[in-house]
Amino acid sequence: MKIIISPAKKMQIDTDNFASTALPQYLSETKKIVTALKSHNYDEPKSIWNCSDKLARENYDQLQRLNLETQLTPALMAFSGIQYQYMAPDLFTEPALDYVQANLKILSGFYGILRPFDGVVPYRLEMQSPLVVEGHQRLYDFWGDKLYDALGSSAGEPIINLASQEYAKAIRPYLPPDTPFIEIVFGQLIDGKIKIRATFAKMARGEMVRYMAENDVQKAAELRKFNRLDYQFDEQRSTKERLVFVKA
Repeated sequence: MKIIISPAKKMQIDTDNFASTALPQYLSETKKIVTALKSHNYDEPKSIWNCSDKLARENYDQLQRLNLETQLTPALMAFSGIQYQYMAPDLFTEPALDYVQANLKILSGFYGILRPFDGVVPYRLEMQSPLVVEGHQRLYDFWGDKLYDALGSSAGEPIINLASQEYAKAIRPYLPPDTPFIEIVFGQLIDGKIKIRATFAKMARGEMVRYMAENDVQKAAELRKFNRLDYQFDEQRSTKERLVFVKA
């Protein structure tokens, strides 16, 4: 099976604990994105990044000296948002690291798709950012079917979607009819309806990746046993391709 997750805005540089083992698969495409970003003056990237003046200035200055092939951090260790904090990959055993390297893919507006030990540098660019690259009005169009192709999934192999809708949209349109795309929903039951709170969902997604890695999960059905962070599988509200977990 393949597992897809979102990146995080918050990133760090860590070249001491783990070494990257490869460059990203679509680094040549990333260089085109860098060229597109650098073609703008300061004010235009600020609107693309949709951030404060302080962050925009930091990102703009960083962009000017960006080197995509030095001071690299493995992608799994570079992202440090809530999802990655709960995943805690720096505490993984060797078998758990092998598991994520074989099964986990990180979707990215900047790099397209990343394997856990691809070397990356800090960046800020969401998949939905309004950046025009080589005539493509959206990053979704620029990346096209490349991200699905890079998953390397076999015919009929399930894809476990632990990514946000923003990033899952980069994969979903290109799925063959025989590929199970299993959405994982983490929510709370409020007034008889499932309500999803973004922060809690990010925590649970990271925790589920860790659960899968620690338990060498090979079949989607095994995910129903997940019960961390007070979540329980809700069979009544689930379907074959939508597994719902409700927080107690």
